[in-house]
Amino acid sequence: MRKPILLIIFLVAVVAGLAVFFMGKSYTPEQKKYISSVEKERAEKNDYMKNDPSSPFNQDERAHFEPLKYFNVDPSFVFKSKLYEFDKKDTVKIFGTKGEERKAVRYGYVVYNYEGTRYKLNVYKGNTKSGMEYYSIWFTDKTTGDVTYGVGRYLDFELNADKGYVYTIDFNRAYNPYCAYSGKFSCAIPTKEDHIDMAVEAGEKNFH
Repeated sequence: MRKPILLIIFLVAVVAGLAVFFMGKSYTPEQKKYISSVEKERAEKNDYMKNDPSSPFNQDERAHFEPLKYFNVDPSFVFKSKLYEFDKKDTVKIFGTKGEERKAVRYGYVVYNYEGTRYKLNVYKGNTKSGMEYYSIWFTDKTTGDVTYGVGRYLDFELNADKGYVYTIDFNRAYNPYCAYSGKFSCAIPTKEDHIDMAVEAGEKNFH
C-alpha cells in the first residue's frame, strides 16, 4: 500500500508544481529590467516619504508613516500613445478635496487599447501657486474607492515639443496625491469625464 500512496503524493506534487509554473508570468530580460527599475523607484519614494522634511508625513504631525502600498509591477499596463490636442482648449472648473474651486485647461488626450477595448485619458494643463505650468493626467477606475484611493490617482505628464512624439503611459507609476496621506493637503478631484471603465490593477493602492 505504501508505494501507491507515495506515487499519488508525488503526482499531486508534480501537478501542483506545473500549475504554479503555468500560472506564473514569465518576463523577458527587458521586462525584468523595467520591473526592477520601478521597484527601485518605489523604494526611493518610501525613503523620501519617511525622511524628507517636505514629505506630507513630516509636514503633518498627525500623519503616521508606513511604507506605501502597491500592486505588483505589471508590464502589460504600459502603453504608447501620441498626444491628441483639442482644437479648442477649454478652461474647466476642477474642485479640490477641501471644496475649493480650481481652473485647468483640458489640453488634449491620449489613447490606449487594453484587452480589445479602446480607452481615452484627458491631459490637463495647470499652474502651480508660483505660476509654473505643468501637465498632468488624473483618473478614476473600477478599483477607485476599493483597493485604490477614493478620490483617484495621478500620472505625471511631461509635454514634448515634437507633435509626433510617442508618449509612454505607465500605470505602474500611477500614484496617490498628498491628500491620500494627510488632511492638511488638498488635491484636484478627477471629473466624471476622467473615469475609465476598467480596473487599473497597477500602481499605488489605497494608503489607509
